[in-house]
Amino acid sequence: MDRSVKKALWQTPALILLALVMGISVNQWRSDGLALVGDPAAMASLAPGGTTEPMVDLAEARRFFDLGQVLFLDARPAEQYADGHIRGALNLAWPRAESEFIHIADRLATAGVIIAYCDGETCMLSHELARFLADMGFADVRVFVNGWTQWRQAGLPIDRVTPENG
Repeated sequence: MDRSVKKALWQTPALILLALVMGISVNQWRSDGLALVGDPAAMASLAPGGTTEPMVDLAEARRFFDLGQVLFLDARPAEQYADGHIRGALNLAWPRAESEFIHIADRLATAGVIIAYCDGETCMLSHELARFLADMGFADVRVFVNGWTQWRQAGLPIDRVTPENG
């Protein structure tokens, strides 16, 4: 093998590494540098349906709950809501949200933070509900992905609809 080819074979990776180090260094010095690690909420906007609603995780949802600063909206069908839901949550099942909205509009108007949730990591009902509420003019609407499962597994307060409290 020619000496110039051997030299090029080891110089190419060295130049790539040098360029990478320089690029990262310049990025760190800039006041408007790019994030090197992605934001999970921003990554969720790349999910099917192109969701862009602000997300909350279990810790943040629990913090809002503990402070009494949240109105949870269960986007699941009424039967699933009746079987169990986050304590204090209202049911606004997504497919019927437009027709049912009027029944809880006064509660929504006085809510600080509204968090929509459903069940399952791929459930889009809460995203659709959050978009609907944002379109209706509510400013602080968030989505708690897989909210029901996470809440229940964490042993946090839940309610069920029974004939007595129906």
